[in-house]
Parts: sequence; C-alpha cells; structure tokens
Amino acid sequence: MLVDLQCYEGRSLDTVTQVVTLGAYGAAIAADYGKYTAGSAIVEAAAKLTEHDDGGTGDGAAQFRLLSGALRALAAGDHAAGLVLDSYLLRALAIAGWEPSLDTCAVTGEPGPHSAFAIPSGGVVADAVAPPGVPRLDDATRELMSALLGGDWAVADASDLRSRERASGLIAAYAQFHLERGLRSLPHVDRRPA
Repeated sequence: MLVDLQCYEGRSLDTVTQVVTLGAYGAAIAADYGKYTAGSAIVEAAAKLTEHDDGGTGDGAAQFRLLSGALRALAAGDHAAGLVLDSYLLRALAIAGWEPSLDTCAVTGEPGPHSAFAIPSGGVVADAVAPPGVPRLDDATRELMSALLGGDWAVADASDLRSRERASGLIAAYAQFHLERGLRSLPHVDRRPA
C-alpha cells in the first residue's frame, strides 16, 4: 500500500492521527503468482539498495518513487511482470550509480554497438578488451535492455520470448553482482508468458 500518513510527535512514541490510502496494490499483486514473485524480488532489491540510506539527501526519494511506480505497474497489469521486474532492477541500479553501459564500451568508451557483456566491467565492452567467456548480446536483447532502462514500453512489450529470457538472466546477474549478494526471491520469479 501507498499511504499518506500524519503523525503527532510524542516524547517516546509517535501517534498516527490520519491515514489516507493513495494506492492499494496488495490484493491485485497477491492474486497473481507471477506478479507476486516479481513484486517480492522488487521489494527485496529495494530494501537492499536503501538499507544504508539515512533519509538525508541521498537517492532514497528517487528509489521510493521508482518502487512505488513498479508496484503500481505490477498491480495494474499493464506489462508482463517479468518486464516490470527487469526494468525496475535496471533503473534502481542506475539510480544507485550502477547503470549498465549498453551503447559504448564500459572500459574504453569506444562507441558501439558491442556484443560482449562483461558484468564486472559495467556493461558492454569492445571485443579487444572483452574477457574470455563473457556472454554475448544479440541486437534484440540489447534493444530490449535499453528499452527497459529507458522506459520504452512499446519496444519492451513487443519483444520476443528469447530476448526476454536472455535479458532477464543478464539483468539478474548484473543486479546480484552489484548488490554483492543474491536476491533470495529472484529464483522463484515466475517468468512464464502471461
């Protein structure tokens, strides 16, 4: 739920004086297994990305807006739950300072397109600096990842299943690398087409 809350500040405990519901997403998300598992991964990632936010001038407000929008999109069912999750992960990592390079080489800055995706390097890299065995992006997968990062839902919704599967795997690996630990809910995400 998204609520607007008014509190009275007490000496030891605050008292809630007014609550207005701005968005009730729980029932719509919990009623669909795919939405539920994607929502669980989104909330877990949000918790990990903001666990050290002190409420000051950090990126917490931007992360909150992104989280709220992702849960609203999941509840509304405007897009496939897996796409909403992948878009959330890319955007949340970008806000945190880990935006993957999808056009220019993350190591040399050489303009692309490049097909090697080196997670520790920060995204696509030129063949000359690509570590052995890195995954390769085809044009459709790179286009989907760019669309998810940029919020181009027309392109994302029109993507094929193979591109979605490849992008999801790379996005999950990229997120878990930068979070420095696994998201426990990610293996349970239901990625079957709706």
